[in-house]
Amino acid sequence: RGEAGKDSINMFYEMVTSLSGAQPPVVMVISCRNKNLNFIHVRHSGLYWVVSTKDNPSPFTIIEFLNRLAALTKDYCGSLSEKSVRMNFALIYELLDEMVDYGYIQTTSTDILKNFIQTEAVTSKPFSLFDLSNVGLFGAETQQSKVAPSAAASRPIVASHGEQGGKNEIFVDVVERLSVVIGSNGVLMKADVEGEIRVKCYLPTCSEMRIGLNEEFSIGKSQLRGYGAAVRVDECSFHQAVKLDEFDTYRILKVCPSQGEQTLMQYQLSDELPCAPPFRLFPTVEKDYGSRLLIFLKLRCDLPPKRYVNDCRYKCLRHCACPKGFLKLTFVGISQTVARALLLFSLSQELSSPEQSAELQPRSKAVLWTIPRFPGGAQLSAVFKVEVPRLSSTSLLEVGPISMSFELPKYTCTGLQVRFLRLSPTQPGLSQRWVRYVTHSDSYTIRI
Repeated sequence: RGEAGKDSINMFYEMVTSLSGAQPPVVMVISCRNKNLNFIHVRHSGLYWVVSTKDNPSPFTIIEFLNRLAALTKDYCGSLSEKSVRMNFALIYELLDEMVDYGYIQTTSTDILKNFIQTEAVTSKPFSLFDLSNVGLFGAETQQSKVAPSAAASRPIVASHGEQGGKNEIFVDVVERLSVVIGSNGVLMKADVEGEIRVKCYLPTCSEMRIGLNEEFSIGKSQLRGYGAAVRVDECSFHQAVKLDEFDTYRILKVCPSQGEQTLMQYQLSDELPCAPPFRLFPTVEKDYGSRLLIFLKLRCDLPPKRYVNDCRYKCLRHCACPKGFLKLTFVGISQTVARALLLFSLSQELSSPEQSAELQPRSKAVLWTIPRFPGGAQLSAVFKVEVPRLSSTSLLEVGPISMSFELPKYTCTGLQVRFLRLSPTQPGLSQRWVRYVTHSDSYTIRI
């Protein structure tokens, strides 16, 4: 509505970049031209989604709208990144024009918006010879063609006219976030799991979808059921569109999914894990001869042998963000003597296999250990020798704790599984249904 001046973008950028630590979602700027200008923002995929206002609206309503706008942008553009936003500026502008009218929210429903959005999404998919690996002799189906690639769900929900129709697919993702604290004696001190079931639908029409969960799935300790291994959570919440008339008896979720992505169920498990933690670390930090700091790490993966982690990374530093798909260890409490010396020290390493690599990052006071493939049941080790001037034995007591960051495909800590996924009525033509599981760490801390 023209309430904010042209310099509001620079004002918001300067305000956000000046904040340290966790950024509050609501900030206010007081200036001569823009008096009491409020900025409400969220961050998704490295992008800031911002609303500016001089009024006093409900911040929770604006934050929910911004989260929904980011989700719709991802649905219509296929992926959420700076490049996709730049390539689909006209499409996003048309989305905002239909969702908001003179600053008032009209609708965020995908079913309503798809009747008015006419701009096609622009996607860039580079050609790769690896895409031909699913094609067998004379067009026969191979085993790899039965597995959906990781980027299969990163496409627009509406196929462009240049394509020969998009695939009728539906993806059900079981995503869990793990928080663990392990004591210096190896005892599990704390374990929390937060999970959700997300659905991304590419079907043009679907009257009802039925998702069957474990029959032994129970909520709370007083509702243990079945004769098999219990799959228990402490709390559970559902989307308002989910029908629960068969959930108590048969553990079946019924929903009429809209095109796009939505979260059907969220659950939480506190202070108890039905299985052992996926990783065990055995660190040793000691003073070698002279002023040399010796760090010996032995990492064990307690997953089943058929499981594995791709592109694992170890990092020894103070603080750093965690990219998805990596395994990384973090020294949080480095002593001041060691921290000052990290800018001057020399590093030598001994790794357990030639495929691994270690990289020194003096600016972030870190050592990055990269593991291309980490199978379940395996054990890897590394020795780092750091030359630190004026190193004392008391400095070793200030090292630690260690934190790990990782992502595990095809694995859930709670054991939650999808028994079946049925659509009614049966979709005309070929429709594919995919179920995917992933577990990643929110906080995985090991005390030394």
